Amino acid sequence: MLELKNICYEVETEKGKKEILKNVNLKIDEHFVAITGPNGGGKSTLAKMIAGIIQPTSGQILLDGEDITNLGITERANKGISFAFQQPVHFKGLTVKDLISIAAGKKMSVTDVCDILSEVGLCARNYVNREINNSLSGGELKRIEIAMILARSTKLSIFDEPEAGIDLWSFTSLIKVFEKMRDDINGTILIISHQEKILEIADKIVVIAAGEIENEGKKEDILPSLLYKTTSCQNLTDKQ
Repeated sequence: MLELKNICYEVETEKGKKEILKNVNLKIDEHFVAITGPNGGGKSTLAKMIAGIIQPTSGQILLDGEDITNLGITERANKGISFAFQQPVHFKGLTVKDLISIAAGKKMSVTDVCDILSEVGLCARNYVNREINNSLSGGELKRIEIAMILARSTKLSIFDEPEAGIDLWSFTSLIKVFEKMRDDINGTILIISHQEKILEIADKIVVIAAGEIENEGKKEDILPSLLYKTTSCQNLTDKQ
């Protein structure tokens, strides 16, 4: 279980200190959790903080009861936390097989790699020896990154807006991948997203606005109010 206790995060600006996160308290032990909310609300900051990319100004982060607040990204990765960036990183000179083997922390056979690629909807024979470079589309890179996380079998897998930069067809395919992960993976999936289709497959939804948790709960309790708010805002915009 992941637990955040009184998490605050401040940055220095020309006008002084600015609060990005304000006394965030959150427990995550569900299988599939989605964090959503308006742009600039602190969602991505929170995800990076959980992964260890940035450190909180104050507060505690606990993983299965262990205080990991002061651990960096590598130490947290060793504890079982994976993080997928909005824009997947390119690794020039490495093949897909190399990358998945590195993620798994062991030498993997072609058969093992092919099995994982199949799980994310990629035809293994077309990708296993392919180099990670600009010839891959955003959707392909996202799937390969997900395959890396599957290979690691981590306790907590974090995805920061996985829909960013990919086309509608690729996004629809990714939803199927996440549905399969939700059903098969051992651990927790945490996704930062605005997309209704992702929110629909979550067990729990957390809404963050202005650096604070505005609402949280089961999908069936939270999603209707989010959809109503979105529709109301759209209607208001149309009238203007």
